[in-house]
Amino acid sequence: MYQTIIMPVDVFEMELSDKAIRHAEFLAQQDGIIHLIHVLPGSASFGLHRFAADMRRFEDHIQHEAQTRLQSMVSHFSIDPSRIKTHVCFGHVRDVVNEVATEMHADIVVIGSRNPSISTHLLGSNASSVVRHANIPVLVVR
Repeated sequence: MYQTIIMPVDVFEMELSDKAIRHAEFLAQQDGIIHLIHVLPGSASFGLHRFAADMRRFEDHIQHEAQTRLQSMVSHFSIDPSRIKTHVCFGHVRDVVNEVATEMHADIVVIGSRNPSISTHLLGSNASSVVRHANIPVLVVR
């Protein structure tokens, strides 16, 4: 089916990805690779440049915590763990997903979406943004 699947996840709201995991597994049936990506906001968005050293320590800590949670998420999959890669990135979800998809020549993005509000026009804000700016197919799983 698909060789390279990008799956953005929020490790601090893992239940959002439960249903998306099953879809990603189905799409990767034969020998596809699933790339779990968690995106953290960069320190530039915090506006606390006077506290650069503290911010760096905070980023290191939160990056380590996110990586640990991503590794635990791998156990939720029923496919061989060697076919699941984890990535923690800094930036904006939409931009990071598109950059990673381009770099890896991805075939599809699979993303979970929460119950929307009227302001997000039927999709969660991250899912909506990814769909609007993606250069490859996006499967949104509620």
